[in-house]
Amino acid sequence: MTTGKQLFTTLDAGGTLTLEVAEVEFPQPAGNQVLVQMEAAPINPSDLAILTSAADFEDAEYSPGKVVAQMPEPFLSGQRARHGQRLPAGNEGAGTVIATGDSDAAKALMGQRVACVPGNAFSQYAIADAMMCLPLGEHSSEAGASSFVNPMTALGFAENAKMDGAKAIVHTAAASNLGQMLIKICAEDGIELVNIVRKAEHVEMLKALGAKHVVNSSDDDFMKQLRSAIDATDAFYGFDPIGGGQAVDNVFKAMEQVAVSKMSEYSRYGSNQQKRMFIYGRLDMGPTILTPAYGFGWTLSGWLLTPFLQSAGMETVVRMRTRVLQNLTTTFASHYKAKANLEEMLTKDAILDYKQMKTGEKYLVTPHS
Repeated sequence: MTTGKQLFTTLDAGGTLTLEVAEVEFPQPAGNQVLVQMEAAPINPSDLAILTSAADFEDAEYSPGKVVAQMPEPFLSGQRARHGQRLPAGNEGAGTVIATGDSDAAKALMGQRVACVPGNAFSQYAIADAMMCLPLGEHSSEAGASSFVNPMTALGFAENAKMDGAKAIVHTAAASNLGQMLIKICAEDGIELVNIVRKAEHVEMLKALGAKHVVNSSDDDFMKQLRSAIDATDAFYGFDPIGGGQAVDNVFKAMEQVAVSKMSEYSRYGSNQQKRMFIYGRLDMGPTILTPAYGFGWTLSGWLLTPFLQSAGMETVVRMRTRVLQNLTTTFASHYKAKANLEEMLTKDAILDYKQMKTGEKYLVTPHS
């Protein structure tokens, strides 16, 4: 048995959310499993869904290695399925394999530094599936910590677009770490990309990365800019991590206005142009607002990485993972604002900072520091 610290998150039916660091015994890996000594793990927006959600951390009770906060409605009821469950957190990370099960795939990883997706990466140790481990070779754990979720998601968008015959993509919140990767992928793959950002400095930053079409949602002529970019690229297909508010609605409107401008005669039903958007995150926890402004030729669905990988097939997944590893310090490089160990993660300053999910201000958890 290996003993180490691990972070847990528990939400009870009364609305109390408890985050705590506890000592845990980790079992000996079996079969295709490996035991990884975790060295680095990013705090991704997807982790915050169970770590902080919409709980009140301004008025929470803080003690060493523990925080107790209150979860408001409707978020408390919306998470009823997890009430009373003590959940680990941390989707992905990287570290060194210190023990393995008896399968050949697991044994081959002994002693290697790997990136993995254990689901409990905010921990000093984690059990991972050998098939979901990416050997990092000479790369450090810090370089490889974010080599799964963002890179594979950005690549997944490009793969999905190709499968659906789309030649161009609209991406909202495009200044994110993932958004910057997508710019490089689309350039490499010959896919046109319309990037939506909120700040003038983000426009400059993305143009410096080679982005051709960057529109600023804070500008007075935002919708005009968006229509012009969609018209130039034929981007009727897009991905949105915001979820709440009218981000998707704005894109659908602009797509429809471009499509209608190309019609030779009026139709009360709008254009026949199929418009498709995928929501893959919840940066805005409010309702998704749609308006009857784009006819009936539109589809809005959710998009998650794991179901996509399962449907894409092993050959595609292997090709994607190989591409990530080959470009880990270029196309798929990640940058961090701060590092924190498990106890430092649960301080008021840290939580109030990383839960804002600001562009370019990601935290890296270093469990053994």
